[in-house]
Amino acid sequence: MKKIMPIVSMGFCVSLLAACGGSDEAASDGTSPQVTDGPVEVEFWHGMAGGLGETLDELVQEYNDSQEGVIIVPEFQGTYEELLTKFRSVGGTQDSPGLVQVFEIGTKYMAESGHVTPIQDWIDRDGYDITQLEENILSYYTVDDDLYSMPFNSSTPALYYNKDAFTEAGLDPEQPPETLAEIKEAAEALTKDGQYGFSILGYGWFFEQLLATQGVDYVNMDNGRSGDATEATFNGEEGQRVFEWINDMHDEETFGYFGQVWDDIRAAFQAEQVAMILDSSAGIKETVETATFDVGVGFIPHADEAERNGVVIGGGSIWMANGISEEEQEAAFEFLKYLQTPEVQAEWHVNTGYFAIHPDAYEQSIVQQEHENIPQLRAPIEQLQETIPSPATQGALISVFPESRQHVVTALENMLQGTAPKEALDQAAEGTNRAIEVYNRSNQ
Repeated sequence: MKKIMPIVSMGFCVSLLAACGGSDEAASDGTSPQVTDGPVEVEFWHGMAGGLGETLDELVQEYNDSQEGVIIVPEFQGTYEELLTKFRSVGGTQDSPGLVQVFEIGTKYMAESGHVTPIQDWIDRDGYDITQLEENILSYYTVDDDLYSMPFNSSTPALYYNKDAFTEAGLDPEQPPETLAEIKEAAEALTKDGQYGFSILGYGWFFEQLLATQGVDYVNMDNGRSGDATEATFNGEEGQRVFEWINDMHDEETFGYFGQVWDDIRAAFQAEQVAMILDSSAGIKETVETATFDVGVGFIPHADEAERNGVVIGGGSIWMANGISEEEQEAAFEFLKYLQTPEVQAEWHVNTGYFAIHPDAYEQSIVQQEHENIPQLRAPIEQLQETIPSPATQGALISVFPESRQHVVTALENMLQGTAPKEALDQAAEGTNRAIEVYNRSNQ
């Protein structure tokens, strides 16, 4: 990874005299000036494991080596769920990290926790121009017109399909299906002994996306954006449409279910046990490079009765804790600005597959070369940039999102075991409503 010089403001150098060169001059009252004893350290908790963690460590080391005022200390804390649980136990105490990565569905909890400083506070103080960043990524983490955290590892779902299987089935490998009906028709043509036509992971995120692209909200109160949500709305006509679509293909034996583990459905796709799946855009590079067949990537399907509205961002963002000193917060904000530079975002996109938060990164030569080698990476970017802004595509804000997602997965699996689609989805909505009610009552 090439060395990229960070952005360091004049105000930052003034507040970190020793780190930025210091001064031997006495203060006007004759006392010695207050100077920082060495660089400012900022602890950064994250959930990036494996190769992603290695890439993040390299990026942080690159930043640390490029200047003398700040040392970022990255610390892996396990899965997103484990990380958030740990932060809950130390938020607001002296043991809190300065920066913490949180998955997108932890946004409402973090915003209301009382343990964070909204990034907007430092954006306003610094005069940082966030209009240069991708609007459809920023929107998720914007609450009441304030950006609460800085987007970091952002992804959306995409349609992955086996182009060789398309050709064999007489389908056009350059024209992936775009609607639910077209997926259903293609799945029928692609199904054969040992190969299902289509599959979705048992993970609520995909249902949420198929709902949002119809332009409807997951919960009331404008998806929890204009006030605290009090009930689920995902079991309306549009949600039922998605469940019925899956159920029809299951009944026709063109839909295969491979459970709730990401690796299992990905292995099934690689083994040609299923010809089309929905998967995260962040996995495109690895899938293309390891598949023994030609992989195609397209937009997620939308209902035939609705125009395509687009997708909701997934992944995670970085939050600033309020239990650290102003000096540490300022140092943390300099690092967050550095992460958003086109050069760094280009490196991050190429090495991980996540979106570039700064669109100018896509003009960098390393990205242009990567997209030439793996053109499949372009489809999710186009899908994101064509997304129509609305509460539906901005994403729902509810503190019980993990529980709600599991209710949806349980409903999906119950449906595949014979429960009627509407009944199964109504049960998920009822479970979500109970969770919302309990949370709202205990946090009044």
